Amino acid sequence: MSAAMLATARSAVLRPASRSAARTLATAAQPLASSIYLDPTRSQDPSVTTTPQDVSPELRHELESALRVDQAGELAANWIYKGQHDVLGRDPATGPLIQEMWEQEKKHLTVMNKLQLQHHVRPTLLWELARIGGYGLGAVTALMGKEAAMACTEAVETVIGEHYDDQLKALEQLPQDHPSVPLLRDVIREFRDDEVEHLDIAVEHDSQKAPAHALLSTIVGTGCKVAIELCKRF
Repeated sequence: MSAAMLATARSAVLRPASRSAARTLATAAQPLASSIYLDPTRSQDPSVTTTPQDVSPELRHELESALRVDQAGELAANWIYKGQHDVLGRDPATGPLIQEMWEQEKKHLTVMNKLQLQHHVRPTLLWELARIGGYGLGAVTALMGKEAAMACTEAVETVIGEHYDDQLKALEQLPQDHPSVPLLRDVIREFRDDEVEHLDIAVEHDSQKAPAHALLSTIVGTGCKVAIELCKRF
C-alpha cells in the first residue's frame, strides 16, 4: 500500500483537530525529543554536544550523509512552504494550513543546523540549489492552484517520510550507549511523524484532485529522490 493510501486510511480515523489535540497531550506528558535543542538550560548536555568517535569509517560516512541530506531537505522544505505561502498565504482556508506546516519546518531546520554542528558534518554544496529549487517548486505548484500545492506537499512528504524510515534502520548500528545516539534517533522519528502528518493534511485537503495528479506526484517525487542522492555525495 502506498504512503498516500496509508495517509488516507489514517485520516479517516484521526482528523486534524484530533491529531493536534493528541500531539498536545503527548507533548504535555513527555516533551518532544527536539525540544532539548531549543532549551538553553540543556545546551551543555552531552547528548547535544558530543558525537560518536569509536565507529567505523563506513558508519561515520552513513551518519554524515544522513545528516547532510536531512539538513538540505529541511532547508528545501522551508523554501517550498515559503513559495506556497507567498502565493496562497491570503487564502482563508489554505493559508493557515501552509503557515502551520511551515512553522514546523522552521523548527526542523533549526534543530538540523544544530545537529550538523554537533556531529561535525559538512553541509551540502548544493545549499543554494536546494533553496532556489524549493522556492520555485512551492511557488509554481501554488500558482497551479490549491490542489496542486497540496499535491506537491503530498509527494514531497511521502518521499521524506520513507527516507526517514530508511535512516532509522541504517542508524541502528550506531553505539546506543553514546548519549547522542538515542536522542538523534528520537529526533528523526519525531520529524518523520511530522512529515507524515503534513502528508495527511495534504490528502485531506484535496491533493489528489489536482490536475494530472499522478504525473505531478511522479515528477515531484522523482525530483526529491534525485536530490537526496546528490546531497549524500556533494
